[in-house]
Amino acid sequence: MALHNFLLIIFWISASVILYCYIGFPLLLAIRSLFIPRTKIKKQPAFFPKISVIIAAYNEVDSITKKIENVLESDYPHDQLEIIVASDGSTDGTNNLVANFTVPQVRLLSLPRAGKNSAINEAVKTAEGEILIFTDADSLLTPDSLKHIISAFSDPHIGGVAGDYRYASQNIKQEGERAYWNYDRLLKRLQSINGNVSGAAGSLYAIRRSLFKPVPKAVTDDFFSAMQVVSSRHQLVFEPRAIAYGHIASSQHVEFRRKVRIITRGLHGVWLMRHLLNPFSYGFFAIQLFTHKLLRRLMAIPLILLAISAPMLWNAGWLYQVATIFQVVFHGIALSGFVLQNTNIGQTKFFNMPYHFDLIYYASLIALFNTLRGNQYTTWGPERITEASSSLDLPTLQDNSNLK
Repeated sequence: MALHNFLLIIFWISASVILYCYIGFPLLLAIRSLFIPRTKIKKQPAFFPKISVIIAAYNEVDSITKKIENVLESDYPHDQLEIIVASDGSTDGTNNLVANFTVPQVRLLSLPRAGKNSAINEAVKTAEGEILIFTDADSLLTPDSLKHIISAFSDPHIGGVAGDYRYASQNIKQEGERAYWNYDRLLKRLQSINGNVSGAAGSLYAIRRSLFKPVPKAVTDDFFSAMQVVSSRHQLVFEPRAIAYGHIASSQHVEFRRKVRIITRGLHGVWLMRHLLNPFSYGFFAIQLFTHKLLRRLMAIPLILLAISAPMLWNAGWLYQVATIFQVVFHGIALSGFVLQNTNIGQTKFFNMPYHFDLIYYASLIALFNTLRGNQYTTWGPERITEASSSLDLPTLQDNSNLK
């Protein structure tokens, strides 16, 4: 009887955590947004402060030229724009390609290999812009992205802006990862309405230079810098019209390694910024941060506990039988997706999305073990490519003014 009751507790706690994270939390954000007064961002027309676009690069010979050209083609006034390429010990000719640009807006900062965060810190030291914009070397921005991401800074309460990330191609292999980003985008929209988003994508985000603090080695720069904005009592908002396009990783194996690295660094970042988890100091944002950046990354634990407890409660009623059957079918499809990942049928949504779901939480479990063991990632290399990065093109663009 004691074991039975213990299993019941484990089952219902695990199920409640999972349901809250994926259904309850978005509903909570949506319901709360209906009742809280929305803070109107006071934007000024023709607001064009001096900006520094910082691109940390390591061996980006296939993408750096196109990236710089892409930024130079933006509709932001060139006399208010500087581009700093912080080369983190590149050995493949990246530095030479950057040096070929003779326009005054482009500067090369050649650094010894010390990691992305170190490169960013050094670039900020030389930056002249009032606003710092960080963007990945292997992504491309829409022409009006800089203008849109900067516009909110005309309001002094805004300390940071998170841009949007999308995939340039519609390859069916990307369905699982695309679904992940679509869900994340929904949460960012709702969080922004509620006051602050709980993070930013490294492909495109901006903060006031006055709020920047040197990024420690073992965290993700986007999360750490974004949380500095909230910690300073400024607003961090989402701008869906500021879009960076990129490719997914070349394989699920590469994507898995990338997720392990990002989640490991992300958990370390949450630990460093743990004061933000205090609801008495940071109110509802503490709940957002706990749910989105901690609980969601630890979701492998309740998923495993649910998978163990449900079949052990088979004789306790039909609900536990349904839960068991559902999990067996879902994870069976995910396993089939793994086995068939290099076949056409394995790349359909039916197999790809469950496989991608399980892959994320297997990665999060490894990341948790890394964090507990003190393992850290301090250097990085470009991984988000499916084909030569120089082949990345922006999709046919629509008027971004229709995006709210």
